[in-house]
Amino acid sequence: MKSLSDCQLYTFVDTAYLHGRPVEWVAQQLCDGGSDLIQLRAKNSSPEEVRQMAEVILPITHRAGVGLVINDYLAIANEVGAEFCHLGQEDLLEFKIQNSKCKIGLSTHAPVQAEKAVALEPAYIAIGPIYATGTKPTAKPVTLEYVRWAAKNVSIPWFAIGGINLTNLDEVLAAGARRICVVSAILNAPDIAKACGEFKARLTRQNAHK
Repeated sequence: MKSLSDCQLYTFVDTAYLHGRPVEWVAQQLCDGGSDLIQLRAKNSSPEEVRQMAEVILPITHRAGVGLVINDYLAIANEVGAEFCHLGQEDLLEFKIQNSKCKIGLSTHAPVQAEKAVALEPAYIAIGPIYATGTKPTAKPVTLEYVRWAAKNVSIPWFAIGGINLTNLDEVLAAGARRICVVSAILNAPDIAKACGEFKARLTRQNAHK
């Protein structure tokens, strides 16, 4: 897979948005559309179900040169050979980066959280949710102010996340983001690969001018 610093589009196989579609089919569409990273997010699945899905998806991402991120389950990410595991703020106490074979990303929702997270030396951090999002309906939007802060203060790779779509993408990029995470705007699109391609083309075009 490409260097994390070169990754721009981070997408998801989120079981809340599968709508009956097989995880391997969704993963292939995301790869075909130009995803740089794909996270397996299965909040209502058992650890064994997450493991089984990861084992199905991993050959697809490997063939495409796309990094696979396992949400929450560090042990499973290490065991199946995923490149990354993503942990939330509530997981920081369990953060054992020194003992992990895979790289770790962390969620952050405010500058003080970003500073604490960066001090733990993760591979990347997520900044958000920028806008209100059905993926996390109870989360308060952090707004573009946090994006502007991150652009000035965070030196490791970071991804803006939360309610980003093709309508508001330009303002997220104008605030200083170079990398984004997209969940529902891609998984709810009629054509997943096409939607990915549209996001990737806009990102590539904008970043070429920065």
